[in-house]
Amino acid sequence: MTLIDGKATAASIRAELKVRSEEFEKKYGRKIGLAVVLVGQDPASQVYVRNKIKGCEEAGIRSFAHYLPETSSQEEVEELVSALAEDENVHGILVQLPLPRGLNADKILAKIPAAKDVDGFCAENIGKLALRERGTVACTPLGVMELLKRYHIPTAGKNAVVVGRSNIVGRPMALLLINADATVTVCHSRTENLKEECLRADILVAAIGKAKFITADMVKEGAVVIDVGMDRDENGKLCGDVDFQSVKDKASYLTPVPGGVGPMTIAMLLSNTCEAAERSMEKSL
Repeated sequence: MTLIDGKATAASIRAELKVRSEEFEKKYGRKIGLAVVLVGQDPASQVYVRNKIKGCEEAGIRSFAHYLPETSSQEEVEELVSALAEDENVHGILVQLPLPRGLNADKILAKIPAAKDVDGFCAENIGKLALRERGTVACTPLGVMELLKRYHIPTAGKNAVVVGRSNIVGRPMALLLINADATVTVCHSRTENLKEECLRADILVAAIGKAKFITADMVKEGAVVIDVGMDRDENGKLCGDVDFQSVKDKASYLTPVPGGVGPMTIAMLLSNTCEAAERSMEKSL
């Protein structure tokens, strides 16, 4: 079994992006900019934002961090996002979720123009992915595809099973695999014979949000297993959706948790920001 090292791969991508961002600055006389909006004091969100700002520093991207109190009104948050949408120094906008209770996340996210939606969550970008048009793709599934590419794991003609159908991971993951010529099955909580479906997978992507849900008896010998989950086990220890210890003896490739898909999510956020900046300058020429 080959362990897929997302941490090392993400570090390589950040180094590549640093060169790319330096070339952008030389060509256009300005830095690539990412704005991050954090409302409230959620501890996990604070860690995520710190990691994103650190990633920006390593990739040579200018970060604009906006910290708003938990008491901020809907209008105040929307006004900030609208102002960032108009700021030519900001090429990507990220509103850290979840937002405090009482705020309407959908209305706030709707203020982010598709061109600056570096999370790839808006309807326009999801539609472009479905139509195989150039747009911004959700960071986590894009990170999975980058790992498959960099580990030279073929997708064309392979049976791929995605367990989970969320708008953030499962659905865009399925579309990316379809676009990469895999034969894709999407499974979820209502799927009958889930074990049998998983056993058909040459590539199995677990994104269901249940700790150690995928066990060895659900994995075909030699399958590529990608664990997108970020859970806690019965002892409070960080783990994924895959029972790593049992599955590692059957999989040909396997991502660990932590250190697998997680670091790739931030790396692809930075990549999307570079892409958004380059596209904005192409349009202005």
